[in-house]
Amino acid sequence: MEKGKKVELLSPAGNTEGFYGAVHAGADAVYLAGNRFGARAYAENFTTEALLECIRYGHLLNRKLYLTVNTLLKDSEMGELYEYLFPFYRAGLDAVIVQDLGVFRFIRKHFPGLKLHVSTQMTVCGSYGASLLKEMGACRIVPARELSLEELVSMKKRSLVEIEAFIHGAMCYCYSGQCLFSSILGGRSGNRGRCAQPCRLPYTPEDSGKAVECYPLSLKDMCTIEHMPQLLEAGIDSFKIEGRMKKPEYTAGVTAVYRHYIDLYYKLREQMGPDKAARAYRVEKADLDRLSSLYIRTGIQDGYYFRRNGREMITLESPAYRGSDEAVLSEIRRDYIDAGPKLPVEIKAVFRVGRPGTVSFRYREFGSTITGALVERAERQPVTEDTIRKQLGKLGDSIFRGTEILVEADADCFYPLKQINEMRRAAVRELEEQILSAGGYSAEYCPEAAGPDIAQKTFARDQGLAFSLCSLSQLEALAEWLSGEKGKTALRFYIDGDLFLEERQAVISLCGKLPRESSFFLALPYILRETDQAWLDAMLRAVREAGIFRGFLVRSMDGLGFVRERGEGLSCRADAGVYAWNREALEELSSLAEGYCLPYELRTGEQNKLLGFGLPWEKIVYGRIPMMITANCLYRTLGRCRKEQPAKRRHTVLKDRYRNGFPVSVNCAHCMNIIYNSVPLSLHQTLDRWRGRGSLRMDFTLESPGEVKALLDSFLKGMPFPTGKYTTGHEKRGVE
Repeated sequence: MEKGKKVELLSPAGNTEGFYGAVHAGADAVYLAGNRFGARAYAENFTTEALLECIRYGHLLNRKLYLTVNTLLKDSEMGELYEYLFPFYRAGLDAVIVQDLGVFRFIRKHFPGLKLHVSTQMTVCGSYGASLLKEMGACRIVPARELSLEELVSMKKRSLVEIEAFIHGAMCYCYSGQCLFSSILGGRSGNRGRCAQPCRLPYTPEDSGKAVECYPLSLKDMCTIEHMPQLLEAGIDSFKIEGRMKKPEYTAGVTAVYRHYIDLYYKLREQMGPDKAARAYRVEKADLDRLSSLYIRTGIQDGYYFRRNGREMITLESPAYRGSDEAVLSEIRRDYIDAGPKLPVEIKAVFRVGRPGTVSFRYREFGSTITGALVERAERQPVTEDTIRKQLGKLGDSIFRGTEILVEADADCFYPLKQINEMRRAAVRELEEQILSAGGYSAEYCPEAAGPDIAQKTFARDQGLAFSLCSLSQLEALAEWLSGEKGKTALRFYIDGDLFLEERQAVISLCGKLPRESSFFLALPYILRETDQAWLDAMLRAVREAGIFRGFLVRSMDGLGFVRERGEGLSCRADAGVYAWNREALEELSSLAEGYCLPYELRTGEQNKLLGFGLPWEKIVYGRIPMMITANCLYRTLGRCRKEQPAKRRHTVLKDRYRNGFPVSVNCAHCMNIIYNSVPLSLHQTLDRWRGRGSLRMDFTLESPGEVKALLDSFLKGMPFPTGKYTTGHEKRGVE
């Protein structure tokens, strides 16, 4: 913990009551969404007018507001972004929380000075991604919730960027931003704030020993109140409470408890030093019970800070919320929502016949004096000092409360009450503006236009076939099938990085049997964490020694950052999980990668609008869609962890209520699961729409050598499709 620096307590607000409750309960900052582009599409959210009032109110109390623009935007929506953000920018919005690389670029270009916070939806898991995003203009990273406290400390130390970490609330089973489960099954995309939460449904794990339906994907809610000393000493910049979909009483109640214990630890630390303070720190049972009574799922846990994963994190029996104590909710509403803090002001008024009336307000070093019209002599009923005092004390709608109201008035003076009220309102407004100005805000904050953007590259046209492979047998089958004339259209081969490290010589030998004109890339893991440093070191050495690889297929911002920082002489291509939904995102990627993959969630027409803008593209026409990338492990949940056994990759199956089987790849090298769709994506019937326009890619994950050859026959020779069920994904429907 930096000396003198205190953590920011950041609370959610789904509506205006939630905002006021968070502020009144002690939040240093509040994150919320307007009526567009927020990752909680079903929250009540804020109108423009309400949000502007909240910005002003928060700034008067020295609280910050962060706006969530943390969804992926289609190209057709980008034109609406400037008009949407401009009123908040002019009002002094403190930061925007962003997932989309195109939105990130757009805000950096059009709204200079507006701070950019990287959403947890961008799945930043290590210092490579954090450092890259800082270089691109981010001032704060909200990392993946799956990281340990040690990893967060390392990320901050290496990247020197602010870190915002979740401390309380609901948890996603999948790394945020990498979940397509809801999207592919029902069209409700988590990347658009419309997740239907299929993780909260029952499934039957194949390896459960017996067919027992349970909830293996439903995480218990996080509660870290007992770990405040460790978290505070780690130097995290902001503690974030989850819950924009929950009631205002939840926001206020949880904020108040964490505010109390954060302040308590700081007080203990000042009195006795960090070691003794940590030992003296205790959480009252009543406060633990209070937190548990506020919209918490069955059972709580402390997240991933001190564990990699585990059965104890899962609500195997039921994901339902507990009931809430109505008496507690009423108490919270009374204390924090219906009433709030007021700034104490001293008021003085002077009304002397024949002189202008004056009203003065003073708060700390700030003061405002309003001079009105001449005070007249009363012909019949004079205005009294008590009446003037009463009018000046009507501050209910303002941020102020009158601690002392001094009135000097002639006994026979007359002054219209309407004018007294107008003078009071003017004095309040002027005093507010002084406070805002001293805090760095003004009525119309409007900096100059942005400077130059990152220089863009020019790319040659990219056309042919690409293949992604996970096993030696698949590579052998592909080499055999593509031998001779059939291999002339092969353009790129993506070989799993773990496979290469495990079977280096065999991979190099088989690559020698593939078309010489092709390029070879190593596919990095979907997730790269600080704990993968040794793996990355070994992989990079092996790649340079092999001398056959052009570069890497990257699946995350950490992959992009790794290649940029350490991959001198090596290139990279961005996979579908490095989302490019709009031309702004493509322009941003063009300085980082030599090509990208069209995303899974856009329909054909929306994908077509992205083509032809310089950066070479490829389209996946066959493959199992990765529905979830998870830090938790089904084997570990079922008490069957096999990490110490020789094999590094295993497969199991998760069956839903309709007996659909979702294959699960268990990667012990990186302690990660990949849950695939129950049927493969296949566009064999619509290939003519894409042939000759760009690169077409086939992803092989679970397929046997025979299936690989049969699929190649189908796609490249026009023979019948070899398997039964398949999906065309979002080619027709897209997402909302």
